[in-house]
Amino acid sequence: MATRASTGTRSPRMARGESQPESPGDPFISSLARVALDGQILGQDRALKTLGKSLVSGHFPHAWIFHGPSGTGKCTTALRIAAVVVDPLSGDAERKNCSPKLEGPSAAFLRAGTHPDVKIIRAELASSSADRELRDRKQNNIPVALLREHMIGGVSGSGARIDAAVYRSSAMGAGKVFIIDEAERLETDGQNVLLKTLEEPPPGTVIILVTKSLDRLLPTVRSRCQSVGFFPLAESVMDGWLNANLGEINGAAREFVRMYAAGSPGAAVTSVALGLQSLHADLMPMIDQIERGVCPLAMSERMNDFAAEVADAAVKKNENASKEAANRRATSVVFSVIGAEIVRRIRAGADSPGQLEYWSKVPDVIAEAERNLQANVNQKLVLADFIAQWSCLAGTSAGKSA
Repeated sequence: MATRASTGTRSPRMARGESQPESPGDPFISSLARVALDGQILGQDRALKTLGKSLVSGHFPHAWIFHGPSGTGKCTTALRIAAVVVDPLSGDAERKNCSPKLEGPSAAFLRAGTHPDVKIIRAELASSSADRELRDRKQNNIPVALLREHMIGGVSGSGARIDAAVYRSSAMGAGKVFIIDEAERLETDGQNVLLKTLEEPPPGTVIILVTKSLDRLLPTVRSRCQSVGFFPLAESVMDGWLNANLGEINGAAREFVRMYAAGSPGAAVTSVALGLQSLHADLMPMIDQIERGVCPLAMSERMNDFAAEVADAAVKKNENASKEAANRRATSVVFSVIGAEIVRRIRAGADSPGQLEYWSKVPDVIAEAERNLQANVNQKLVLADFIAQWSCLAGTSAGKSA
């Protein structure tokens, strides 16, 4: 996971006559770049060593997959690698240590979110598309039309011809990097269309797929990429990060953050920002009821209400955000709170085979509910069915133990 350097952001010095970054740029890239350039990547030494060795070798693969849990620094690392690749001033020291230069035109453009040779493709870009049909999509997935617009070119839904950005020359003369964030959201046809580009990209072009769900990428996609794993932070490293970044949180609140984060600083930040401890406290007695064979009807309502509150806040913050996509993300967070509690109970019941068997089956019920949401089934119905299915599972397990 990347953290902000204590010295703060350095201001790039531009030579007289050089172009200044345009404004405004992509705020997502700008925010991420300030961490990627000026911060540290914690707990991912193996990944950085692999990448640095490959960069300095002169035979850097053109297609990569960075995979691992959310919040462990995958996308930040991808942008740091991009900063090295696209900077004409990068030398062997920068490549070997995966440490981009902090000053100069390239760094300035990245901090402004306007670098002409770096593109981060994500579902939310649809909101600013020139294609009305693409703008009106729910942003739940990354459609092939979005790939065409920002990377591979082709014909838009309106019949307009789109140039392939991936085949344009590097504006700064060093290289180009395309990062596909949350690549597990790529639709199947988009993954298939991407295959040729992954296999034979233009010289000097690097493509990085960032994903928390490697198994949702097609085998044909995975076979064309070099994979690098990112892992949860060790307990000692995570505790150090918590002390440095969330030191004001103590007692039960800290224990919840620690449990929920499970070695992911990004998850810890999400936990605090969304007040997940409060949700967890509300759900705990209902989970106890389910374990006793009682079906708590109010549980699905609490889950739905919390997801709606989080989604509404996200849409108010970004008027171009899709309400449906925000709801989907918020509901996923709710399930992650339940998932963290399941892991805790599995560990607590490790000496009880019956309990272990029961709790190990609950993630399958969650997965089914998330698949139903992915298929655009009504959210309230999905959550109500989820509680009913979980209660049936608990009742079956109770019957067996009896």
